[in-house]
Amino acid sequence: MATTALRHTHSKSIDDVALLASNELFKLWQQHQDPRAREELVRRFLPLARKLARRYGGAREPFEDLLQVASLGLVKAIDRFDLSRGTAFSSFAVPTILGELKRYFRDLGWAVHVPRGAQEQAVKVEEAQQQLSSRTGRAPTVGQLAEYLELSIEDVLDSLETARAHHASSLDAPCDDGEGEAGTVADRFGEEDAGLRFADERVTIGTAARQLPAREREVLMLRFVWDMTQTQIADRIGVSQMQVSRILRRAVSRLAELTEVPSAIEPG
Repeated sequence: MATTALRHTHSKSIDDVALLASNELFKLWQQHQDPRAREELVRRFLPLARKLARRYGGAREPFEDLLQVASLGLVKAIDRFDLSRGTAFSSFAVPTILGELKRYFRDLGWAVHVPRGAQEQAVKVEEAQQQLSSRTGRAPTVGQLAEYLELSIEDVLDSLETARAHHASSLDAPCDDGEGEAGTVADRFGEEDAGLRFADERVTIGTAARQLPAREREVLMLRFVWDMTQTQIADRIGVSQMQVSRILRRAVSRLAELTEVPSAIEPG
């Protein structure tokens, strides 16, 4: 008689399927693989998936993506649910859907690789932020988060920093430099210093220069550090421009000998 009733149920129109109880829909899907029953179950429990997806709505992920992940979890729960165990479907579906959402954040929702433990703790801190904000109407402090989660302040700060790895920032994103000047994130990065390739040579020359007489070191500094002309140097140290030229040539020649490298410095 039960088989006859199920066959009768299986032959119902789509409109009639929408009127069936959830348990009957599960029987229709599990025993007859009727796609109408599965579709109706998805439609019926989709608000549950939507509600669970909204829990993570403040985690900087588009809600549409979260709803899609939660919906996938709902479909998996429908396919895996064992009606014979006598448990409510919602009790089975909730951990399944949440598992899909957490897996999404763990595996796909991060712009850079972060260890699993750090990911999970960062998600917990973000959830706590949302819960405490909804209770008090304002953003919780680090101390309140630490007390709520029974974590140290250092762990909470680490998790807040880790949460920033969810997304990479575009180099073209607008950025305020704090002085009223608008720019982009890329503007905050320095440019390559062309002089870096001469850093080793500077160290070598600086070491060798310390072995020169004081007058030669002074003239070299005035010429190549202060960028003074030979005439200005002559006036500065009280000699002729010709003498300055001789001092420079002698100093450059000695530097070349001390460094054992042909000098590229022009005394000019």
